[in-house]
Amino acid sequence: MAEILVLVDHADGAVRKPALELLTLARRIGEPSAVVLGAGEAAASIAATAGEYGAATVYVADGAEFTDQLVVPKVDALTQLAKEKGAAAVLVTSSGEGKEIAARVALRLGSGLITDAVELEAGENGPVATQSVFAASYQVRSTVSHGVPVITVKPNSAAPEAAPAAGTVENVAVAFTGNAATVVSRTPRVSTGRPELTESAIVVSGGRGVGAAEGFAVVEKLADSLGAAVGASRAAVDAGWYPHANQVGQTGKQVSPQLYVAAGISGAIQHRAGMQTSKTIVAVNKDAEAPIFDLVDYGVVGDLFEVLPQLTDEIGAR
Repeated sequence: MAEILVLVDHADGAVRKPALELLTLARRIGEPSAVVLGAGEAAASIAATAGEYGAATVYVADGAEFTDQLVVPKVDALTQLAKEKGAAAVLVTSSGEGKEIAARVALRLGSGLITDAVELEAGENGPVATQSVFAASYQVRSTVSHGVPVITVKPNSAAPEAAPAAGTVENVAVAFTGNAATVVSRTPRVSTGRPELTESAIVVSGGRGVGAAEGFAVVEKLADSLGAAVGASRAAVDAGWYPHANQVGQTGKQVSPQLYVAAGISGAIQHRAGMQTSKTIVAVNKDAEAPIFDLVDYGVVGDLFEVLPQLTDEIGAR
């Protein structure tokens, strides 16, 4: 079978969920090979997890470059492996960093690039990717016609499925180009204890309708009862009510959870572009004519400060 390279995202010594989704999707189009970069002592456990989810081979490369420099060392490694192994495709998580890595790899390989795929399947001329485009108004099926397809896939596009494989570890010596910005300091973001916004299966977002920063308390309580991440509309972020890191929308983060709850969000196109691929959408808004109701699976016309606490209490009771 054709070898599919999968860049494995990891944090704090553990594989991140989107990487397991990529390995699951890679099995549909070929034989997955995981690429683990800069994991240090955690490389062995990360490789074992990759093997559990279908990686026949796990390419491991380590070095200070992966932590001390931005993007380019990973591009060096992926490009080198794609050429040496004759990869049939390269899969990367569709994050900000992931899309930059993918674009640079495609350029170096002289190949086509597909971003923000939500589905992958095997085709006669290589992988066929499904994308949600024009603010999720259309779905497009695309293939790369030249070179090695480089594809980024949105988190939550597939449910991770274990499929134990050999997981044979192969250490790789990467020839670094050295042309990279260098990290001079890091400040960890204070953890809220909630799931990562782009990876969470459930997202509860608040908008202009919360009225003030204090209004997000009811949004957070509902999110915590569901084990969900908290999002915010651009209007709420611009007003200073919630951090920009939590913004969902065209100029914020794109999410595709199993359940998306929009509280006090009108549904402007800017916001819809960031969440319209969610599997089930629920909206709570006092305005029965709000555009968000054209999109939802379930809608509640009412005051979010009355509806959300009742829902939180009901979830707690169950």
